[in-house]
Amino acid sequence: MKKLAGGHNGVPWRSHEISRIEALSDAIFAFAVTLLVVALEVPQTFSELWEKMHGFLAFAISFALLFQVWYSQHVFFRRYGLQDVMTLALNGVLLFLVLFYMYPLKFLFAMLVGEVFGGGAVVHLADGRTERMLANAGEAHTMMLIYALGFGAIFGVFVLLYAHALKMSDDLGLSDVEVFDAKASLWGYALMVGVAILSILVLEVTGSAGLAGLVYILTGVSQAIFWRLSFAKRKRLLPHAPRS
Repeated sequence: MKKLAGGHNGVPWRSHEISRIEALSDAIFAFAVTLLVVALEVPQTFSELWEKMHGFLAFAISFALLFQVWYSQHVFFRRYGLQDVMTLALNGVLLFLVLFYMYPLKFLFAMLVGEVFGGGAVVHLADGRTERMLANAGEAHTMMLIYALGFGAIFGVFVLLYAHALKMSDDLGLSDVEVFDAKASLWGYALMVGVAILSILVLEVTGSAGLAGLVYILTGVSQAIFWRLSFAKRKRLLPHAPRS
């Protein structure tokens, strides 16, 4: 905990106090979590409870992605402590995207979990009927397009945030290791945006929402390779800079 509280990858934080923009951001992230909860109403019977529990895995996946975005934002503000107009504007865009995409995110993973574990992505209507979450291939196409645009836009904001931090490097007095880390973070997030763009291309060329979804496997693969190479280069170029 001491390492996390004092710095990142061995470099001390530049900011330690929670700013107003971070306080607002935390409140919005907390509200976003409430949009992801399995159900707002307490179930009255065990059968209702069991049905609500079916949504737990989709909630867990969505929460993990939301937490990743929150942590990425947390690291950025701890690293640089920027509160200028550009940073405020980009952070505002990020928070808007987080809130806007919570329902599509929850919907998508609820559908995928239903397909994999529930024998079909269906919802139970109040009159007792069931209806598929996606009625046809056209709706599946639109759903994957919405997800790709949101995924790319959110991580695109982080690309812009780190580009701005690099532009402010002289004012911030960034060390060589901090400049290297900022560039690495920028390109790491750019890879995420690239995956979203590739998914859209696959979706539009093949018309297959399933293939477009499989593209996101490249997220983990590309990030693992990129950060392994980055840490190796960081160690060679900056032998005295500790690594995480």
